[in-house]
Amino acid sequence: MTQKIATLSLLVADYDEAIAFYRDKLGFALVADTPLGPGKRWVLVAPPGDKGARLLLAQADGADQRAAVGNQSGGRVMLFLETDDFARDYERMRANGVTFLEAPRHEAYGSVAVFADLYGNKWDLIEPRG
Repeated sequence: MTQKIATLSLLVADYDEAIAFYRDKLGFALVADTPLGPGKRWVLVAPPGDKGARLLLAQADGADQRAAVGNQSGGRVMLFLETDDFARDYERMRANGVTFLEAPRHEAYGSVAVFADLYGNKWDLIEPRG
C-alpha cells in the first residue's frame, strides 16, 4: 500500500487575497479555483515543481474559523517550505514583500529562516543539508 499526505487545508480570510499572496509573493502555482456554490470555492495552490503537498485555501466560515485564521498552530511554525536554493528563494521572497521574522540561520540540518504568511501563520523556508 502507498499513501501520502496530498493536501492540507489552510484557513484564510479571503480567497482572492490568499491566492494573490501565495501566487505573487511565494511563487506558488494556482492549481485549481473551482466554484462550489454560494460563497464556496475549491482553491488549491502548490509550490513550484509540485513535488509535495498542496494547500487548500479554505475561506473561514463562522466565528470559530475566523478566530483561527493566522493561528492554526498556536503560534508555532506550521509549515515547512523546502527549497533547493535557500539564498535565491530568500532574496526573491524578501523582494516580493514576504515578512521574515528572523535572519537566516545555518544549522546542522540546513539553512533556515522563519517567515509569516499574510495572516501571520509561521513557516520555515528551509534548504536541508544534503
